[in-house]
Amino acid sequence: MRFVSTRKRARPASFSEAILGGLAPDGGLYVPEAFPDLRPESFDPGRSFAELAAGFLEPFLQRDPLAPQLASICERAFDFPLVLRELEDATSVLELFHGPTAAFKDFGARFLAECFEQIFGEAGDQSSEATILVATSGDTGAAVASAFHGRRGVRVAILFPMDGVSPRQAKHLTCWGGNVASFAVRGSFDDCQRVVKEAFQDPDWRRSTRLTSANSINIGRLLPQAAYHAVTSLWYRHRHGVEPGIIVPSGNMGNAVGSFWAKRLGFPIRQIALACNDNRVVPDWFDSGEWEPRPPVQTLANAMDVGNPSNMERLFELYPDHARIHADASALAVDDSTIREVIAAGPERWGREWCPHTATAVYFREQLTSDHWVIVATAHPAKFDSIVEPLIGRPVEIPESLAQLLSRPTNVSEIEPELDDLRRSMEAALD
Repeated sequence: MRFVSTRKRARPASFSEAILGGLAPDGGLYVPEAFPDLRPESFDPGRSFAELAAGFLEPFLQRDPLAPQLASICERAFDFPLVLRELEDATSVLELFHGPTAAFKDFGARFLAECFEQIFGEAGDQSSEATILVATSGDTGAAVASAFHGRRGVRVAILFPMDGVSPRQAKHLTCWGGNVASFAVRGSFDDCQRVVKEAFQDPDWRRSTRLTSANSINIGRLLPQAAYHAVTSLWYRHRHGVEPGIIVPSGNMGNAVGSFWAKRLGFPIRQIALACNDNRVVPDWFDSGEWEPRPPVQTLANAMDVGNPSNMERLFELYPDHARIHADASALAVDDSTIREVIAAGPERWGREWCPHTATAVYFREQLTSDHWVIVATAHPAKFDSIVEPLIGRPVEIPESLAQLLSRPTNVSEIEPELDDLRRSMEAALD
């Protein structure tokens, strides 16, 4: 299996080369040269997620040096539950928040960390040390920091918008130290993302630091997300005998593209519904066919505050004819007042507490008249206590994994959204 750039100006790469590069040399995103024939009917839905994920990922690592270790990589990376829970009204919820940082990003981050550890080996020789540079609007940074913290051979720099994450999210992003440095950027998530892209486009710095990424631009982050969408569809069909629709809270579009890839590979996903917040760039593209990025606006679902989603390049690659996407998917923007209403009504309507991001998917479900939908719950509501608790009128129980992170000391530097400032700050924090 080889991976090619969405911009078609870089040579094909193996899986290991693609995950180490993060971004393709021409600035594009890696996609499979061709989608393999996975034969979903051959997957046994009674097996564990780690086993099914290894089967799903195997063709993508074919002939790669990591292929012999794939099963053990998956076993170590996915050592926490993937839960598909039945609700009512022919609705289920896919709980992606049972990992160490209580968010869906744990799946991709832990898989990528296990791959890197295999590539660099146990010794972690500093001469071969890699630097992971991550822009996050919330949960990505915490998941990457948790997955890579203390691993030899890798340094991690986390960039997040200083005023664009919740207080508890900020704590989860800044409680690390050691080989992980956190930088609060005086700007938006798009500013963070721009600085990261500028770093990758600087060939000298990229080469000298062995720069790579653990954002969803990295194919090693996205493929495990495609795996859990695929497995979810198998589990649902096994239980109910029908193909489900999947409702995905969508910001930078990595999780969403994972669902599209699973569907493209033949897994039983009937429809995909993209639930967005008041950053309407994706729903507007669905309506008009015109792609018009814009500055992000701040919302309660802050991890989805993205005005120019990176992974749209992969969706454009999958649907060169815009009109064809309407047969497979739809998109809806949900404003803050509606998010508040959904969260407040959650305990009575669904018997559930929802995080602001999941609330966008819940609202989309409530507008749909057809049956058999899976709501993708991307984060535990305890990560957003300052929003959720006043709306439901009581505390949200904190998972033990999050409680442990809250007890750690804070380590963070503030920087301007400029590449030179990042360089200086990284040298001080990580060297």
